[in-house]
Amino acid sequence: MEKLAIVVVTYKRQQLLKKLFDSILASSVAPWRVVLVDNENSEETKKMADEFSRRMTAQWGKTIVDTSGNPDRVVYHAMTENSGGSGGFSKGVELAYNLGAEWFWIMDDDVAIEPEGMARLEKWTKNHDVIQGQRYDYDGGPFYWQYHFLVPLGIPDPIAPSGFGAAGYKVMNTACFEGGLFRRNVIQKIGLPDKRFFIYWDDTLYGYLASKVTNPIIVPDFVMRRTREINNLDIAGVRQLNSTSDMNRYYIMRNRGYMARYFMVHGDYRPLAFGFGTFLTFVKEIIRLLTVDKTFKTGIPALLRGWKDSRKLLHQQGWKPMPPLK
Repeated sequence: MEKLAIVVVTYKRQQLLKKLFDSILASSVAPWRVVLVDNENSEETKKMADEFSRRMTAQWGKTIVDTSGNPDRVVYHAMTENSGGSGGFSKGVELAYNLGAEWFWIMDDDVAIEPEGMARLEKWTKNHDVIQGQRYDYDGGPFYWQYHFLVPLGIPDPIAPSGFGAAGYKVMNTACFEGGLFRRNVIQKIGLPDKRFFIYWDDTLYGYLASKVTNPIIVPDFVMRRTREINNLDIAGVRQLNSTSDMNRYYIMRNRGYMARYFMVHGDYRPLAFGFGTFLTFVKEIIRLLTVDKTFKTGIPALLRGWKDSRKLLHQQGWKPMPPLK
């Protein structure tokens, strides 16, 4: 993959970030750049990035210079304030794009790549522009991810087929920033990830936008693993309902307002169906509260605030989608 940039966003998780750095150094293929966006603006993280850069150079040497003339493989960027995962990914993709990256492998700080992860993805890049590989969960088992999105409802499809069929891959209409791989021409057409989401649904929406200009695919190859243990409820031995926070609960509901605005732009907004999808999302979060988190006193108000604010976004004056890049 020519000029592959790994785009990582981190925030107060140095121990997990170290595992990611170590896994990149263990890779059978060297990335062209690792763009690290630090939402904490931490001196400790900066030192880690500097040491990681030295180790990358010692192992693989300098690489093709970027548009700034820099031959180092690691680019560190500290945010002046916490912009959430959405803001971090937006900035990271922008930096990599301006440096001249041709491929963008986007990931959080709580994953580690498999030694053959990049090599396994590379074989799919000849004919596809957006690729999502498989992940192992933190316990070593396969992580189930809902690759198909029910656009009218605005929710993941819980019964999407699990097999890959004769083609060896499945077409998807969503994405995940735990290892979504994007070609430059797609990012040019759909623009940067929308930082206004702060957290949640931003990657889902980005994959939806990508599906408007290409056919994103999910492949059977395992390319990374999750490294952060999360409390969860096991569902039928395949799916999991993971623990979350009240902040996440708020944005899960609020950002459906942004989702609806993008659907309007592309002619996919169906008010009744989307409203039912919002109700189903609320019910799912109540089930999560009942079975996993059990923080009703604060969890239910967070959901209701998010739902109320999503209605405001539906009628926000002057709202515009993220523009394409030049």
